[in-house]
Amino acid sequence: MRLIIALCLLAAPVIAQDLERWVYLDNGQVRLGANLSAGACIGWFSSSGSKNNLLNAYDVGRYLQQSYYGDTDGSDWNGKPWRYNPVQGGSWRNEPAQVVESREEKDQLYAKIHPRHWATGELLKEVSMEQWLRLEGKLARLKFKMTYSGEKQHRPYHQELPALFVKSVLDTLVFVGEDGSLQRKQPGFPNELFRLGPKPWAAWVDAQDSGLGLYVPHAEELTSYRVRNGNVGDCSYCAPIRTFALKPGLVFEYEAVLMIGRLEEIRVVFEKLRAEES
Repeated sequence: MRLIIALCLLAAPVIAQDLERWVYLDNGQVRLGANLSAGACIGWFSSSGSKNNLLNAYDVGRYLQQSYYGDTDGSDWNGKPWRYNPVQGGSWRNEPAQVVESREEKDQLYAKIHPRHWATGELLKEVSMEQWLRLEGKLARLKFKMTYSGEKQHRPYHQELPALFVKSVLDTLVFVGEDGSLQRKQPGFPNELFRLGPKPWAAWVDAQDSGLGLYVPHAEELTSYRVRNGNVGDCSYCAPIRTFALKPGLVFEYEAVLMIGRLEEIRVVFEKLRAEES
């Protein structure tokens, strides 16, 4: 099934920044920030000392975060029929998720979250999301875990692993295709689906081929779109995806790596990671 994701296009205004609670890791090379007022989602990634944040934190449905999908449930998102959809940041009305626990330990940020249903805003206590964030040189190493203790057996759907929203200036999506060649795409809206080749990474870059890369060894497909309306809601989005069902007792974990740099540097580093794992 092809998942058509359209989060945040008609979302409520963002929470005022002075009311938000951010926590950061900074190792002198890169700076990573999570917003405790938005489900501890990752909303800042930049070079250390730079004010040029490459991530998009326009509303709680953006950020770099966990998001999962289940069956249609009669819910409604701003006039659109929706489905069971636990989102780490919160609901489309900017109702924040519940951060159950957060702490910094040994240069690592940890958080445990109960998400909200994107459409209804219901706090979904049958779902817990956890994340462990740490820096390693220029890399941000991300580990995510989702536990579903609900009673309903859902059907399989595309799952975002994770959802990644970046600034609109990063307008070209680059990845290695199934034939091993470097693919450059500027997707429109709604989503376009791409197959990843044997080197599972993707990057959003600007006109100078600089930007942000995401290494995703667990994924074989990528869904993506861009919003270009000429206003503050513009963004570039992609998510590595796998298809599976939310079912009672499900525990799902995965890891990803985030990196800032020029495209060639990102490619070399991520392909080295892949070779080390093989």
